[in-house]
Amino acid sequence: MKRFFAVFSVIILVLTGCADKGTGGSAQAKSRSVFAMDTYMELKAYGDNADAALDRAVSRINEIEAELSVTLPDSDISRLNTSGGEPVEVSRDCAWLISNAVKYGGMTGGALDITLYPVVKEWGFTTGEYKIPDDARLTELLSNVDYSAVSVNDKEVTLPENAEVDLGALAKGFTSSQVAAILKEDDVRSGIVSLGGNVQAIGSKPDGSDWRVSVRDPFAPETDMCIVEISDMAVITSGNYERYFTGEDGKNYWHIIDPADGYPADNGLVSVTVIGADGLMCDALSTALFVAGKDSAADLWREEGGFELILVTDDAEIFYTEGLEGKFTNVSSMTTEVISR
Repeated sequence: MKRFFAVFSVIILVLTGCADKGTGGSAQAKSRSVFAMDTYMELKAYGDNADAALDRAVSRINEIEAELSVTLPDSDISRLNTSGGEPVEVSRDCAWLISNAVKYGGMTGGALDITLYPVVKEWGFTTGEYKIPDDARLTELLSNVDYSAVSVNDKEVTLPENAEVDLGALAKGFTSSQVAAILKEDDVRSGIVSLGGNVQAIGSKPDGSDWRVSVRDPFAPETDMCIVEISDMAVITSGNYERYFTGEDGKNYWHIIDPADGYPADNGLVSVTVIGADGLMCDALSTALFVAGKDSAADLWREEGGFELILVTDDAEIFYTEGLEGKFTNVSSMTTEVISR
């Protein structure tokens, strides 16, 4: 069975030279590189307090990883997954994220389900030992998948006896929002962070213009598909080209699993990008809407608002929501269509 990981970053930054304007200080960028949450992270900030702010941000990243990692034995998540159905007191971060995961599970009709972890593990996406599970095993594992059965009472979380959770669909978005808040608290008015391809902008560029963020082409991941212009926003993408393996049957199997059947989600989309002020929301919805499909994604955008979408279908069409008009540039050969309310 062939094992293969596609390019690392879903989204890359398009940065140009900047003059000092509105940064509250020096226009010289300060930066940090971090490896955490199994991904490479790049943080860049401008301003007199940038160095101290970035140090605080790195400490916060490490703190969040220690709480939320599904592999560290002393993390809140590991303690929950070995609790045997007993209540566990967890950090405020963990309890808050699980509450939000349950909320987004309900909002998306179960397309986001943090209790899918045993199914994802069975496919080998957590271990690198890839395999195509047999249907009987998937049926057995799916019987314990139900986000709505997770109970949160302040900082006390209770899972059903045979359930396990993973917050991977929310953690990086939550972390990027936390980093942005720390930088702003230290009077950084211009910065940008990339957490394994999840991009969060703090303010605008030092010259006052928007940041330009490129989104990868899911059919040619080494190239760009489009560029979006943002300020104070997150841009987060989920796609079927990020982590996958090729089975002995010659088919590709990717890591975004549909809770309905335990197989990789195959509802007509190959890439979903969510753009909004809340990194946690963007992260959660990018995964959930990939599972849900184009029509359901557009319906949720119309119903809920507060975010914009770029959807790429498996027949190579780009659909983007009308709020991105004037901020979206297609640099691919694919056709585009605007989703309207």
